[in-house]
Amino acid sequence: MISKNQPAKSNFAIVKQICPLIPGHTTIKIAREHRIASRSFEPWSHVVANVFAHLSRAMSLNDVCDGLAIHESSLHEIRGAKVPSRNGLSHSNRERDAAMAEALYWSVERHLREQHPGFAGEQGAKNYAFRFKRPIHLVDATTIQLVANCMDWAKHRRRKAAAKCHLRLELQTFLPSFVLIDTAKEHEATRARELCADLQEGEIAIFDKGYIDLEHLWELDQRGVGWVSRAKDNLAYEVVEERKADGKKILRDCVVKFKYHNSKTAYPGTVRLVRALVEVDGKEQVMEFLTNNLEWSASSVTDLYRCRWQIEVFFKSIKQNLQIGSFLGHNANAVRWQIWIGLLVHLLMRFLKWKSQWKSHFGRLFTIIRCAMWKRWEVKKCLEFYGTAGAKRRMRTNLQEAYLPGFM
Repeated sequence: MISKNQPAKSNFAIVKQICPLIPGHTTIKIAREHRIASRSFEPWSHVVANVFAHLSRAMSLNDVCDGLAIHESSLHEIRGAKVPSRNGLSHSNRERDAAMAEALYWSVERHLREQHPGFAGEQGAKNYAFRFKRPIHLVDATTIQLVANCMDWAKHRRRKAAAKCHLRLELQTFLPSFVLIDTAKEHEATRARELCADLQEGEIAIFDKGYIDLEHLWELDQRGVGWVSRAKDNLAYEVVEERKADGKKILRDCVVKFKYHNSKTAYPGTVRLVRALVEVDGKEQVMEFLTNNLEWSASSVTDLYRCRWQIEVFFKSIKQNLQIGSFLGHNANAVRWQIWIGLLVHLLMRFLKWKSQWKSHFGRLFTIIRCAMWKRWEVKKCLEFYGTAGAKRRMRTNLQEAYLPGFM
């Protein structure tokens, strides 16, 4: 008989129910392709240790090794995973090529999309571009601060070191379609071509003005890819056609061409400029947008750019819920291992969110899994029992219910 005071029991711990979402044969195959093999510390145990580091928010190598040693019997149930030594885990993160973690992430994402078509459906947050049925890609980068005196390879200023994660996010699925991890000294515009290399005709790319490279924008236009971006403050142009501004918040709508020789050589065609009032932090600000599409309404252009905020939400989610603030290793390969496995853990949590129809805040799901990962409960029942996977519940109180001594 199942107690009403706890979720339904399971034969395996919650973490054991999460890790098998990573196909075991895939991990072995990718490890062989990258020539990674070790009898003392197998690649699968290495992956599980890094997954545990993110789920538990471990601050050091000792935290990971001690945490796994305490639950050694339950750990062994996860396809025979073994407890690593501190030096063994450090050596693996430093020497084993992080390209394995990258390949593993894309393989698991492809596996989940193929085995569960609903997971790849429109599960992103409500957006302003719901009228568009074509794929929309959000392009941006986030900076991950590192310790300057320990990581000389990542220095981009005298006393600052950081890594930069360039990412292309699918708006409809809220899943990355391209990720590039590099040092922060690499400017966004230098990576724009790589991020948009495989975009197809008819798709839409949205990016901030840091990714503006006129030669690249002209290439996208010639390939039939639509794009929307913020206009730079020092943009010099000549007006070709003035259009009637539609809507109260549309201040100007016109077709322009670039004024100076270098700009005209890089982008010989015309672009559309839309000036509008956009609400930012509760206040309306004047912003100018550029696009190569001359047929959309001006309000559609502003709505598309407003969707770019969803990639900022994605970056905030991985930084708040994963162990990205402090790293277990100091060299570039160890940092890449930790970021790629973090993205993998985020993907698995997104799958659990979809599978359990989780309606509450995404961060709460991480908290519940972190607290109960070694409990032998059914993971779906655990989320239903301790979380708010069902209808939203709000506590409501009336002023009459408050008791204040000395007051009637």
